[in-house]
Amino acid sequence: MMARWAAGRAQPCALVAAAALAVCAFYYAGSGGETFSSATRRLKETRAGAGAGPGPSSPPPAEAPGPAAEGKAKEAERRLAGGGAEAEEELHLLLVLAKAERNAALRAKAEAALRSLARFGKLGPRQALALHLLSDAPSRALGKALLRDALRDAPFKHKVIFHDVGVLTEKQLPIVEAMQKLFSAGSGTYYSDSIFFLSVAMHQLMPKEISRIIQVDLDVEYRTNVRELFEEFDNFQEGAVIGIAREMQPVYRHIFWQYRQEHPGTKVGEPPPDGLPGFNSGVLLLDLDAMRQSALYNRLLEPEAVRHLAEKFHFKGHLGDQDFFTLAGMEHPELFHVLDCTWNRQLCSWWRDHGYSEVFDRYFQCDGHVRIYHGNCNTPIPQE
Repeated sequence: MMARWAAGRAQPCALVAAAALAVCAFYYAGSGGETFSSATRRLKETRAGAGAGPGPSSPPPAEAPGPAAEGKAKEAERRLAGGGAEAEEELHLLLVLAKAERNAALRAKAEAALRSLARFGKLGPRQALALHLLSDAPSRALGKALLRDALRDAPFKHKVIFHDVGVLTEKQLPIVEAMQKLFSAGSGTYYSDSIFFLSVAMHQLMPKEISRIIQVDLDVEYRTNVRELFEEFDNFQEGAVIGIAREMQPVYRHIFWQYRQEHPGTKVGEPPPDGLPGFNSGVLLLDLDAMRQSALYNRLLEPEAVRHLAEKFHFKGHLGDQDFFTLAGMEHPELFHVLDCTWNRQLCSWWRDHGYSEVFDRYFQCDGHVRIYHGNCNTPIPQE
């Protein structure tokens, strides 16, 4: 139902090309009431006002730019860097930058992530990296500067596409609202904002010509060529729509405590390799075509289906999109390709010191050469 609703309200592709999700990953547990981000609340108020008719002093709603004006703007923003002919293959990478204007630490992390991306990135002569940046208005100029400086000497062709969070949120308002009520720590908290829930419906936001996209947080550093991560799409089993790594702390062991008490011996919340520890959304491989075609996945996005899952598992989360992916994975693991931990080597150890020291290492262990470090909860990333 939500997929049809979004499709019926679809706007021109240029308006809905989404950008990249960059989340700093320290999460705070919160109490229960309904929560709405400031962006969502503004959209609700705008809709309510529109239903009553504009007041005499109210400015008319901003109209989307016409095709010619938008085309010129997008052409300027989407120009290939690095010279040479247009690429035959574009690898789409999604980054999100929000609330960065007053957060020097976040800007420093984003700069380190982008510099490591450029340092290790190697693409073929007919390939280009298409970087989608989804940002709020105050962070956009910062994002432009960060990308310009970090990618100035990148050894591969690239282009940058900027997208507005307000446009995308309005298109997915019912989905976003349902998620915010169940998967955020409270109104005004960092991860309650609508920008951090858009990944679940990215297949409805991206233009149809984009079939795959990878979304990576900005509190990471790369230790390998990002092109190798795109090759993971080839390992998806039939029916899988999203590639995602396991959560490496017992956070979901904690959140699922009631369900676990009622179901002794369940794998829910248990550590790998045999348990279901939940997912971490720091690195997401989104097979957009598969997401569009999966009737099961799109049914799970309907607000009533989300509420049903939360009630079944007695679930009240605070981690945004990854709470939804975790819940969906408990019920339908076939939708997910589990990435090796080395593609999202999370470093946060908060739960070791908060009641789970005896089992912590069973979740935290990760063998092999680390390809992406994830410095969640402000954990320093090892130097090369």
